[in-house]
Amino acid sequence: MSKVRVAAFSISIDGFAAGPRQSLEAPLGAGGEQLHEWMFPTRTFKQMLGSEGGSTGVDDRFAVRSFEGVGAWILGRNMFGPVRGPWPDETWKGWWGVNPPYHVPVFVLTHHARPPLQMEGGTTFHFVTDGIEAALRQAKHAAAGKDVRIGGGAQTIRQYLQAGLIDEMHLALSPALLGSGESLLGGLDMPALGWRVTERESSGQAMHVVMAR
Repeated sequence: MSKVRVAAFSISIDGFAAGPRQSLEAPLGAGGEQLHEWMFPTRTFKQMLGSEGGSTGVDDRFAVRSFEGVGAWILGRNMFGPVRGPWPDETWKGWWGVNPPYHVPVFVLTHHARPPLQMEGGTTFHFVTDGIEAALRQAKHAAAGKDVRIGGGAQTIRQYLQAGLIDEMHLALSPALLGSGESLLGGLDMPALGWRVTERESSGQAMHVVMAR
C-alpha cells in the first residue's frame, strides 16, 4: 500500500531543520550544513553528484531507503529556491541544476502560479497554488500507486502533520545545536496526533528514528 512519508529529513539536537538567515548563499541557514553531515559521505549522496565511491553503512542504508518506491514529491517553495513573492521570470530552476535528484514529478507549494518546468532525468516541477491537499491529490495521481515523499521544509511538513496526512517519518537526528531556525516539531503533541516510534538505529553521525501513525 502506498504511503505519504517524510524520509532522510535531518534535524538538530534542539529540533531545528534549518538554521536562521537562509539565503541564496546559505540555503540551509547559518550552520544548517551540519545537519546533513551524516549523508554527505554516503555512496547515495555521491551518486547524486555524479561521483563514485562513498560509505555503505547505516547512513547509506537509510539514504537508499528514502528514495525507494517514491513516485512523486511535494516541496515547499523555499525548498525549490530563494525567490520570494511573484516570480520575476522563469530563470530560477531549482537548487540542483539541470538534472535534479528527484527523477519523478515534483509538486511545489506556492501562492504564485508558474508553468510546469521539465528538467533532465525525469523530473518535472509542477507549481500548485491551491493548498496542501490539492498538491497531495495531484502527487498521488502522478505517483500511480507508489509513495509520495514530503521533502520539506519544516513548515510544509508541519502543515501535513497537523492535517493528519503523513503516514510515516524518518528523521535523522544530527549531533548539532543551532539555537534558532526552522523548528520541525515544536508545539506539536506527536503522541496525541497518533505517532509512535517504530525503529531506531545509530551511526557515528546521526540517530535515525522512524515513526508511524
